[in-house]
Amino acid sequence: MIRRTFATTMASSASADLKNFAKDGKKILGAALNYMDIVKARGVPVPKVPLMFLKPTSSYLAEGENIVIPKVFTKVAHEVELGFIIKKTCKNVSKEDALNYVGGYCLALDLTAQCELGVARQNGHPWTLGKGFDTSTPVSSLIPLSAVKNPHDLDLWLKVNGEIRQQGNTKDLIFKIPELIEHVSKYMTLEPNDLILTGTPDGSTALAGGDVVECGLGELVKLKFNVVNE
Repeated sequence: MIRRTFATTMASSASADLKNFAKDGKKILGAALNYMDIVKARGVPVPKVPLMFLKPTSSYLAEGENIVIPKVFTKVAHEVELGFIIKKTCKNVSKEDALNYVGGYCLALDLTAQCELGVARQNGHPWTLGKGFDTSTPVSSLIPLSAVKNPHDLDLWLKVNGEIRQQGNTKDLIFKIPELIEHVSKYMTLEPNDLILTGTPDGSTALAGGDVVECGLGELVKLKFNVVNE
């Protein structure tokens, strides 16, 4: 039997090359209900700890490729988010030390099959299919640390066919980046090129084939995707 032990914090001797994080990462984690306006809009209690879910890396989508709505779903919605990329292996990280493990940021969409999640929530079932389908994680290229003065004060916006659907600011996150890293690393080892999505502000609506989605993170980056039906 192989026995593994971990120190309070373990780190690789050198940071990874994160430019191809979507190609080299092993996992994507997302935070649910992490903006106060969504909690208020849904009339649910404010989470006491981060609510996390996993997405497969096969869901990544680069700009220039189409968002494909699977024919098995009747309602797929957009969720614009700030993502951050882990640069060093870590476990049991304190929130005071957490930002030392962030290697960069990205703009991301967490596309969600609300039809699937609605049924899953009602029955206490997993979210995997509603969150992890192909093309459900469109991302920008890496935004270097030097370009982001404060990750907790960035404007997020999203348009569909030129109409604003979502607007928010990361200062309204319920759990900030250090708290997300501290919480997740209690349960699983975070590795270089892993992506963590911080959550989305209120305003997500359904997409349809033929739609054009545009989104941005302050003045740092903008993305544009065409939506097609499978």
